[in-house]
Amino acid sequence: MTEQVYLYPGESANWHFVPITKKIGQEIRTTYGKSARGFGAVKVEVTIGGTVWQTSMFPDKYSGSYILPIKAAVRKKEEIEAGEKITYTIKLI
Repeated sequence: MTEQVYLYPGESANWHFVPITKKIGQEIRTTYGKSARGFGAVKVEVTIGGTVWQTSMFPDKYSGSYILPIKAAVRKKEEIEAGEKITYTIKLI
């Protein structure tokens, strides 16, 4: 998938996310929604460039899909900044 990284809105926001398309989000919710964790989170393995890590995606009430957090260590290693389009893969775990 290729999506644009955005900085979560707020005065002291440091959280960077990429949106999951609505179509894929609906498929995930239909297939895995019943086994979702707290806050509706779904555990995933993410690959960006040469970096692979595990995290959780969270439901996004604005888009009706999910958002994927991109942690600082990954952004630094892969040289990712807010506003940049990135290509990534996710695997549900």
